[in-house]
Amino acid sequence: MRHLRTYRQLCLLSLLLGIIGCAKMGKPDGGWYDETPPRVMGCAPDDKATDVHSQKISIYFDEFIKLENATEKVVVSPPQMEAPEIKSTGKRITVELRDTLRENTTYTIDFSDAISDNNEDNPLGNFTYSFSTGSEIDTLEVSGYVVDAKDLEPIKGILVGLYDNLADSAFQHEPMLRVARTDGSGRFVIKGVKSGTYRIYALEDVDANYFFSQKSERLAFTPDLITPSFKPDFRQDTIWRDSLHIQTINRVGYTHFLPDDIVLRAFTETLTNRYLIKKERKDADRLSFYFSYGHEELPVIEALNFNADALLLETNQHHDTLTYWITDTALVNQDTLRYVAHYLKTDSTGALVQYADTAETVSKSSYVRRMKEQAKEEERWRKQQEKRKKKGQPYDSVMPRKELIPKINVPTDMLPTSVVQIEFPTPIFEVNTEGIHLFMKNDTVWNPVDVAFEKSRLSDVPSYGPAQRYYEVRLPNDSLWKEGGDYSLELDSAAFTDIYGHVNGKTKKGMRVKDKDDFTTITLRFDNLSDTTCVVQLLSKQDKVVAEVSTQNGVAVFNYVKPGTYYVRLFVDSNRNGLWDTGDFVRGIQGEMVYYYPEKIECKAKWEVNNHWGIQRVDPSHLKPSEITKQKPDKEKKIKQRNLERARKLGIEYLPKIMN
Repeated sequence: MRHLRTYRQLCLLSLLLGIIGCAKMGKPDGGWYDETPPRVMGCAPDDKATDVHSQKISIYFDEFIKLENATEKVVVSPPQMEAPEIKSTGKRITVELRDTLRENTTYTIDFSDAISDNNEDNPLGNFTYSFSTGSEIDTLEVSGYVVDAKDLEPIKGILVGLYDNLADSAFQHEPMLRVARTDGSGRFVIKGVKSGTYRIYALEDVDANYFFSQKSERLAFTPDLITPSFKPDFRQDTIWRDSLHIQTINRVGYTHFLPDDIVLRAFTETLTNRYLIKKERKDADRLSFYFSYGHEELPVIEALNFNADALLLETNQHHDTLTYWITDTALVNQDTLRYVAHYLKTDSTGALVQYADTAETVSKSSYVRRMKEQAKEEERWRKQQEKRKKKGQPYDSVMPRKELIPKINVPTDMLPTSVVQIEFPTPIFEVNTEGIHLFMKNDTVWNPVDVAFEKSRLSDVPSYGPAQRYYEVRLPNDSLWKEGGDYSLELDSAAFTDIYGHVNGKTKKGMRVKDKDDFTTITLRFDNLSDTTCVVQLLSKQDKVVAEVSTQNGVAVFNYVKPGTYYVRLFVDSNRNGLWDTGDFVRGIQGEMVYYYPEKIECKAKWEVNNHWGIQRVDPSHLKPSEITKQKPDKEKKIKQRNLERARKLGIEYLPKIMN
């Protein structure tokens, strides 16, 4: 009996060990997530069939499928003027073409990743069905990438098409011959192409007419002619024995279609059609005009029920946003202003002509409401003074005028190169520079230093025109702030008076400049750009510009760079205006060329970074570092990742290549 009991215990122990072993090496409960996409079982008419005259196609699959965003993802070539009907039912997709079929023409229906299985959402990637209405079918392909010309972001869903009419004007008058759409990587593949020579374009086709008809449509072109070809080629197919070891690498033959590395840099042309977007009097003390495009010849206001001399103009750098401040307080309290605005406007022929717009503008804040608010404010002030009087505290018998409150903008991390800006809510009429003081701390003593006070030179503030609300505080001769220095900016009372007679109160603002040991310096030397002016931009991990400089003799230097991770972008400043300029299709001008430094740059305090950058052609799929590329590839299904996570949690090995 004792031996029998021992035998039973050993069997139980073996069973438990077997269960534990299964938990570590076997499949998890419920099995792995299915990674297999649906398979095409047949088509009617057959895929790649010839002499087809049916406008209805059926495609059959081995499992239930779903069709996602067919109107956006499925592309038919030649392009269809009347949208085809595309729908899925169970294990079948039907496509009914509405346009009359052309003779001796190859048709392709590119489904991209619109088809996936119904359970795990595995995509049947890059599936294309084709047929021909003639006795032969065209099988050549051309492929490449479309990116935004300004920042090289891949563009998803943009139309790419071929023309056998090589005249430039065809893109503006004729629909594309064969088309495709880019995927989430910006990649396109145009299939079913006939032998010949073509021009290729990309187009954000707003009006769905398959040619460039609106200046607001984003487009891309290349002067190069496209001649499709093919060659036999080989690629490596890796077979894994397990998750760590390769069993074999096979060379697999395939047909390599060329060209396959076309890069189209898309841009939107400058919209020069000028028209008035809106005019408003949101606040009682100003009129605002918003134009689609600026012009140096500013509007003229002809007043009908007030004196136009009471208007003081403030405009931004591009002259497309204009604000007319009303300097007469009586007019501020006048609810309705009638006037004629004379300005340049684009007519139907595209020419700029003088236009007169008679308008009546009503203040959104009525006079009655403003008077009530003012009365409430006066009542609050009166009660406050009465309380002070009862308590024997100092009080005022006359309510002071509304105080002008300046906003002193000091960078959080103030650098020796930083600009200190003072912003006012209303235009300034008079400045008493003797009331502006700057002090610097020396040990424990604050010593006065010379200060330069001037109108703002920053381009992103509306500081143009007679009305001025933005000023800058600098050291004389654009000297740098002292590293590690402590400063105090102090404004005396009544140093500033606005157009309504309001004055500022006494104001004080402390400022501390970072020390050089808190920063690094980045120096980039360009081996092949010494004769070209370029603008080099230092970018954050969010692809935001944190600093920019122009090259000097092929060198760009960034001083006072905070520790962190950075990327670098460069554009060739062809016209040396310091700005990236877009292209112009009619004039054959591309957007200014943009490049990204291929690696991230790590900066630490007290470091100096010195790198060489030889600008050269790179893999078109890696024009921009992936870490800062916002447009990610299309839904790469997460099934494998989910299986990996499940295996990690259960402490088992995931072998996708040898799974049953």
